[in-house]
Amino acid sequence: MSRTTLLRVALPVVLAASALAWAAPSASVERRGPPWISIESPPNPHDAATRDAFLVVRTYHHGTQLDQGVRGTAEGYVGATRRTLPLRFDRTSQAGVYALKRQWPTEGRWALVVTTGSTGDGASALVTLGADGQVAAVTVPTRRQDGWSIPRAVTRAEIEAAIGVRVAGR
Repeated sequence: MSRTTLLRVALPVVLAASALAWAAPSASVERRGPPWISIESPPNPHDAATRDAFLVVRTYHHGTQLDQGVRGTAEGYVGATRRTLPLRFDRTSQAGVYALKRQWPTEGRWALVVTTGSTGDGASALVTLGADGQVAAVTVPTRRQDGWSIPRAVTRAEIEAAIGVRVAGR
């Protein structure tokens, strides 16, 4: 096969592959940039999907709100007993938006750990609850990497400090 014939055959294939790459980004392109998590409190009482929620979780990939799934635990003390309770999140009609109803006792001191994305590369938020049981603070722990604020997992020490500060403040 001559060089000219090879170019006539190969060039359209390369151009078609290039056009496909631009038209439909691959999974590796979509995975660039960090995930993010945002906690909304109080939730909108005029939205039927979040009306009775304690808080709303929004998940992002880079800057785009995106369904990534959410998991979490309520971490706390009731009396002198340390407790960890799994949380269940309800999907809403919006992609990447989840409602959390109260699933932990009203007595005791609590913090919530909410995580989105896959294990190891997701984003986590530590929600500290005040003495009144309402959201007092939200922290998304990060580390710097290649100019980005990359979310990292909430550590056991951060959870204990959030609960311990509130327990000591009784």
